[in-house]
Amino acid sequence: MNHLDMLEAQSVFILREAYKKLGKLGMLWSIGKDSTVMLWLAKKAFFGHCPFPFIHVDTTYKIPEMIAYRDKTAADLGLDLIVYSNREALAAGLGPASGRLVCCQALKTEALQQMTRQYAFDGLIVGVRRDEEGSRSKERVFSERNAQDQWDYANQPPELWDQFKTDFPKGHHIRVHPLLQWNELDVWRYIERENMPIIDLYFARDGERYRSLGCAPCTGKIASKAATVAEIIVELEKTSVAERAGRAQDQEDSYAMQKLRKAGYM
Repeated sequence: MNHLDMLEAQSVFILREAYKKLGKLGMLWSIGKDSTVMLWLAKKAFFGHCPFPFIHVDTTYKIPEMIAYRDKTAADLGLDLIVYSNREALAAGLGPASGRLVCCQALKTEALQQMTRQYAFDGLIVGVRRDEEGSRSKERVFSERNAQDQWDYANQPPELWDQFKTDFPKGHHIRVHPLLQWNELDVWRYIERENMPIIDLYFARDGERYRSLGCAPCTGKIASKAATVAEIIVELEKTSVAERAGRAQDQEDSYAMQKLRKAGYM
């Protein structure tokens, strides 16, 4: 087995273990490269059938092409898709102008908490990676959130030799991270190997492309000529710029994402 084979096998094992042990599951689907790889892996894990719904927490500020891609892909693949927004916060006028962290808390964190309770999910499968951002490096594959949806990042159990804790108190919900051991280059090399369809916002147009996808007002492009997956891989092999350098919420303060994620953010 090569490196990608081992990552794929581990992720498939995690998905099957979560399905067996955790009760009612949903998979968060942000339309980006990581969650699209997760969708691909879920189809492999369950022989072409995805036994849980896919969830898009829609702030209503997403890049329009993302929504079009979401709806077309869900229809083409016959996905059970849940689209959820915090309508109360939107009606109150909350948005990027309210401040990046206030906006993320209301339209992402609180929306996610509302959706989890409304649909009574015991666990959520999420496409975060340890290399992506500092607070995510503290995660575990099976990561507990308490009854108030909070994450105790200072009290995490060891996960040695793929032995995962899957027994949690009733009323807590679990975040499952099948891609935690992957890095950005792994994701793109896997997309190339599998000839996987991916949203074209990642490919350069007029000398720019998106490296990370999010809400339109908060997500910047990078200078790039990479118009194919192979060219993206070559570009990433040479870059020293962080993947989320164009995400405005990461720039609010040094611990912005940790504060959001402690309260229940993705």
